[in-house]
Amino acid sequence: MATVITMPRLSDTMTEGTVATWLKKVGDVIKEGDILAEIETDKATMEFESFNAGTLLYIGIEAGQSAPVDSLLAIIGAAGEDISAQIAGGASAPQAVAPVAETVAAPVAQAAATTIPEGVKVITMPRLSDTMTMGTVATWLKKVGDAVKEGDILAEIETDKATMEFESFNAGTLLYIGIPEGGTAPVDSVLAIIGPAGTDITGIAENYTKGDAPVAAPVAVASAPVAVSAPVTETAPVVNEGGRVFASPLARQIAKEKGINLAQVKGSGENGRIVKSDVENFTAAPVAAPSTSTSDAASTVRPFVPAGEQFSEQIKNSQMRKTIARRLSESIFTAPHFYLTIEVAMDEAMKSRATINSVPDTKVSFNDMVIKACAMALKKHPKVNSQWSEEAITINHHVNVGVAVAVEDGLVVPVLKFTDQMSLSQIGGAVKDLAVKAKSKKLQPAEMDGSTFTVSNLGMFGITEFTSIINQPNSAILSVGAIVEKPVVRNGQIVVGNTMKVTLACDHRTVDGATGAQFLQTLRTYLENPVTMLA
Repeated sequence: MATVITMPRLSDTMTEGTVATWLKKVGDVIKEGDILAEIETDKATMEFESFNAGTLLYIGIEAGQSAPVDSLLAIIGAAGEDISAQIAGGASAPQAVAPVAETVAAPVAQAAATTIPEGVKVITMPRLSDTMTMGTVATWLKKVGDAVKEGDILAEIETDKATMEFESFNAGTLLYIGIPEGGTAPVDSVLAIIGPAGTDITGIAENYTKGDAPVAAPVAVASAPVAVSAPVTETAPVVNEGGRVFASPLARQIAKEKGINLAQVKGSGENGRIVKSDVENFTAAPVAAPSTSTSDAASTVRPFVPAGEQFSEQIKNSQMRKTIARRLSESIFTAPHFYLTIEVAMDEAMKSRATINSVPDTKVSFNDMVIKACAMALKKHPKVNSQWSEEAITINHHVNVGVAVAVEDGLVVPVLKFTDQMSLSQIGGAVKDLAVKAKSKKLQPAEMDGSTFTVSNLGMFGITEFTSIINQPNSAILSVGAIVEKPVVRNGQIVVGNTMKVTLACDHRTVDGATGAQFLQTLRTYLENPVTMLA
């Protein structure tokens, strides 16, 4: 019997996942241990392997789409096996999503009140996402009277999540269009009718309903004259009467990312449609140099009028970005933050670092020294190393320091377990390894769990002072600024010194002001006298 594969929970905080890439397609033979897909969680992009052998019969979540944990992801079974029951079961579950267009035909309804001639198919507005209730026809790629082959793209349909190509699963002639280009209608409304050329379809669209879905007003009938498109030239793309360029959604996305005007791209697809390869291979024509004739130079100077194109874009939120937004919002609105800032003399730390790094194969950063100092200070002030719950305050006597690392999609916090027991060089090596994993999205969930305190350093960007939002369930986070050379007063004399500001954000439910201040005093002692950290 076929096995239903659901969206896995790949991290402790994961509630939904995004299929970044499918590495297998429907019909492929799957061996146990094969990588089916790459799935983007709230923390990383991870390979998802199959624990079953057989043939990939069905894909339930297409690449680039998101779905809750336990949604129908795929079905594996014997080649040719009937999986209609599994698909129906998955589709009826509260968290399930609609199948991808490539694997399951769009619903073809049967009229209840009107007899449909043999060979005629009524195509309804498909449900292309799990939350879709309405759809908009962005572009019709066929017109009434066109011959349609199975697999031809009929239209581009805008859902609540994306613009998707909608292909025909029937062959014949396009006899009727029920929703005009730019028109919006509910799911299951009559979208089109396909059948043998010349078939009388009078009354079918007008009397057809599926459930309570209304029927859109007709915009064309089989007897309507068919417009002849102007021939496509070498340089002009095909456009419809409204001036819209025919291009696939992927081609539009790539053109947007590269700043390419689609009106300048020649389409090689069906009916001159612009496809992915056309945009990737496009080279802009050279711009002619402006005239510099004597008459031009002598002409009256005109006032400069700035001109340009207003431009904005929307970037779809990744699972990581959604989780960052949710967790930081929860932290700032639930934990009463207060902030304590001190300035630390870093002259001795700079000398000590230079001495340590003179040892072959040793590389220690100032951030490593701050992490080590925090770990040792936390052992002396365990109330800062705590977490809040409604029932009790938990004081952690083990020290696991989380280190904030900036990545393309936001921020991750890999954790150094038992940091107080690590040497400076061990901390440096571990931070470097974890940062490389973070930037390549290879961090495992276990490497980001269990922090008791967090360090965030923006000093390398020249930021001298800032505040951070607490990384719950921690009670505190240290914000580290840049080392600044400036005049300082020492022993009544103005001298050149190197200082660094650090700010401790505390959860006032667990950490009092005096407790936070004492922690910072101890931290300052370690950083201003680094030899004490080597004892």
